[in-house]
Amino acid sequence: MKPFPIFLVALALSLPASAETGVWKIDPASSSAHFSVRHMMVSKVKGSFEKVTGRVTGDLENPATAKVVVTIDASSIDTDNADRDDHLRSADFLEVAKHPEITFASTRIEPDGRGWRMRGNLTIRGVTREVVLAVKGPSAAVRRGDSIRREATATTRINRKDFGLTWNRAIETGGVVVGDDVDITIEVALVQQAQ
Repeated sequence: MKPFPIFLVALALSLPASAETGVWKIDPASSSAHFSVRHMMVSKVKGSFEKVTGRVTGDLENPATAKVVVTIDASSIDTDNADRDDHLRSADFLEVAKHPEITFASTRIEPDGRGWRMRGNLTIRGVTREVVLAVKGPSAAVRRGDSIRREATATTRINRKDFGLTWNRAIETGGVVVGDDVDITIEVALVQQAQ
């Protein structure tokens, strides 16, 4: 008779952990990655990647426990200029024929007073570098239809040359066509997966 109540106690103790820990899938229909880079020294080109997938695992009430993996389809780049987009897909820049994906995998998430600071490995064009993203969110969970959803936004700045994106051209009046610093914003909608 004694093993039965002990089993119930063990089951009860296991419930909070399973309820808090979960898997959240990035909804590609509601997620995107945006970027901005200096162009011709006086303006900025803004663009986005429209195909973003991935998942977050862990307790989102305590994001420090979470692990984040994001995959971006490099060919989905869109700057609202077809010729420029083709150039960005070429070997001068992303070389999507050889490197079809841009990936990010978190290694540590910690509070920074205003939100969260997420460290991780970003891979572009086959080159991996550690980056730090400032994260706002995740938002409170809300139910929409049959799904439970959250949202989060992460921002960072990288030097494109760190990832082998070195193409440039001098301007006759001085300076270069493309700046080195790229501002990145990733906006994701997360959908809780069944346990």
